[in-house]
Parts: sequence; structure tokens; C-alpha cells
Amino acid sequence: MTIQNSDIILDRLMSLHPKVIDLVLDRVWRLLDALDHPERKLPPVIHVAGTNGKGSTQAMIRAGFEAAGKKVHAYTSPHLARFHERIRLAGELISESDLMAVLEECEAANGGEAITYFEITTVAGILAMSRVPADYTLLEVGLGGRLDATNVIERPELTIITPISIDHTQFLGETIREIAGEKAGIIKRGVPCVVGPQPDEALEVIEATAARLGAPLLRYGQEWHVWEERGRLIFQDENGLRDLPMPHLIGRHQVHNAGAAIAALRYLGYHDNAFEAAMTGAYWPARMQRLKTGPLIDAAPEAELWLDGGHNPAAGEALAEALDRLPARPTYMICGMLNTKDIAGYLRPLKRHAKRLIAVSIPDAQATLPASETAATARAEGFSAIEADSVLTAVRTIVADAPQARILICGSLYLAGHILQTNS
Repeated sequence: MTIQNSDIILDRLMSLHPKVIDLVLDRVWRLLDALDHPERKLPPVIHVAGTNGKGSTQAMIRAGFEAAGKKVHAYTSPHLARFHERIRLAGELISESDLMAVLEECEAANGGEAITYFEITTVAGILAMSRVPADYTLLEVGLGGRLDATNVIERPELTIITPISIDHTQFLGETIREIAGEKAGIIKRGVPCVVGPQPDEALEVIEATAARLGAPLLRYGQEWHVWEERGRLIFQDENGLRDLPMPHLIGRHQVHNAGAAIAALRYLGYHDNAFEAAMTGAYWPARMQRLKTGPLIDAAPEAELWLDGGHNPAAGEALAEALDRLPARPTYMICGMLNTKDIAGYLRPLKRHAKRLIAVSIPDAQATLPASETAATARAEGFSAIEADSVLTAVRTIVADAPQARILICGSLYLAGHILQTNS
């Protein structure tokens, strides 16, 4: 991949703090103050938190807005192939020149003080979005919510909490209740919050937080309902029932994400054309993404290759359900994960689908779980599992045995990003 000038700046910013993740907001507030508070100059903000489904929900809302002729900023993380993916200005990815300019401005304003990479790049995204006219800003939480660098908007237009499950326990807590407390930290006084399907203990925490802050809730299963019926998506709330196409994004979990997106659009005053576009026009890479071109396809021309970046037990369950919906075909997994994840919990629901798992280490990822450990854990969960030195080697191994296999590359967004960078 071509090295750009922004990559050089980003490498410098990486060295400003010894910890990759350090959840406090003091450094963010200091830098925002030095920049004259660009967070106060954003178009109306929709702030999205949750364990799974944040990106997909955001993508659907953006598709709905844009179908209605609106200009939309979007901030998301992590990126897959290029950092520019994190910042979308009025519908377009930030240009190299604009990215360099805001990164250098934030670096200068920070004055060499300690700040994490995510904090300073989030501020750079906010600064860029504050300077371009748009109708809405979609802001996705990076980690947690309460102390996340995006949680600096005093009064967003709307907040959204997608399904919560166990993940990032070293930062957010060991229990669903503790993690929900962090996610509910994005709820603001008097600001409505759309709530996707939740475990009971998570919903209790969200409801208590909202009650304390006087924030109206739009909850799945109470204020709104969504389900699949005869190949269509049915959404219902107090304003009536809507019969819509199924989401373009694959999997039953996307029905719930779609419901949250429609509930948000409905609250904001949008109607059927926006709802339909949210279903049919959303694109979110590395979420059951079918690969069509590139060296991996060249190595397996008769096979069916899919890429998914889910990496926690809930994502494993959603992925297994998505595979249930595909026509029967021998399925082989190529899996690489980080050493911070619950690999057994992720793999367990996928066992019924996998004829064999080939474990790989994630290239250039310091926290990669070695392929040998991934394979050992998979074997302990009942998989037939071996190792390979690369994804391409794994693909070649699979097609030598089954040329028309379904091949699922999965386990980490970092692995997915590597694939999207190199398989072009």
C-alpha cells in the first residue's frame, strides 16, 4: 500500500501517549478548548454506542438521510484499509490534503502533551466536520461510551444504543451491567435515545440512566417492534406499520439494526423513501462481505469467499445465523484473532458450520493471537483445525481439497483490514 503523508503524521501521533487505550476525557477537553471547541459547531449529532451493530446501524441511517437529499458527516472506527475511512464529510471520505491539515493543526494545538492516538484523531475528525456544512453528523463511539473521546457533545439530536454484550472487559467491566453502565454514558439530559434489543440487565441500567436524566426512550419491544415476515421487514410503532425490503446487509441481527435505524429516522421526521433506502442502500465492509475480485479470488475461482470482522461471542452467534441463511455448501473457516478476545466464545456457535478451520496470525498486529493458539482453542472446541502461514496459503490449502468450497475469513477487523488492503 502506498505510504501517504498523513501516514507519517499518524505515526508521530501514535507516540504521544504510552498507552493505546486510557479512558479519560481530560486530554480531549484540553485539546478541544485549545481549538476553540469545534464540537459545539457540528451539525446536529446522532451519537451511536453499543457492542455490536454500531457501524451497520450508522450506515443504514446515512443511506436513509442521503436518499432524502441530506448531506451527512460520519465518524467511525477502526478503519479497515485507510485511515480516511473514519471521516466522511458531507458524504465523501476526507481528502488527503484535508486530513493532513487537521492532523497537523491538532498536533500543533496539543503542544506535545500526552494524548492517545484515538483521542487526537477523534478531535481531528470533529474539527474537520465542524468546518464543512452538512445536515447531520453521525458519530460512532470507539469503546464504551461514558469516557469515549466521542462523548463530548453536550446535546446531541438523538442517541442510539445497539445490542450490548460482553467485550472489552479489561476496560469496561466484567458484567453486562457494568458494560451497560459505560454504554449508557452517552445518554444526555432530555435527549431521546433509541435502544436496540438488550439483555434484561443491560436494559435495566439504560432505563435507570434515562430516568435520572429525563431522557425519553424508544425501546425495541416496547415503543417499536421489528421482524421478518415472508422475506420482508416489518416495522411497527405507535405511528403504524411499515412493510419494507429486507436489509441489504446479511443476517438476522441486521433486522434489529435496521429497526433501530428506522426508529431513528422516524423520530427525526423521515418517511418511506428514507426507510427503503436504509434497507437497500447501506454498505458496510467486512460484515459478511462477499469478495469478488483480487488475488484470493484468482487462487480460488470456483469457491465462494466471504469476509467478516466480528470478533466476540455475540458476533459469532450472528455470523452462524447468517450462514444458516445461505444455501448449503461445504464451509471452511480461515480465522485470525487478537489475544484480548474470547476466542472460544466466538468460535462455539460456528462449529456446526465449519468442515475445517485454518488458523492464521494477523499480519502486523502486535496483539495477534498466534495461529498455533487459535488452532489449539478451536480443536478444544471440537473443530478440525490446522495452521497456515498466510490467508493465501490457507485458501490454496482449502481449494486443493474442495475447489467449490465456501470460505469464510473471520475473527478480527484487523484481519479484515489486511485482506481489504492486500486483496485488490
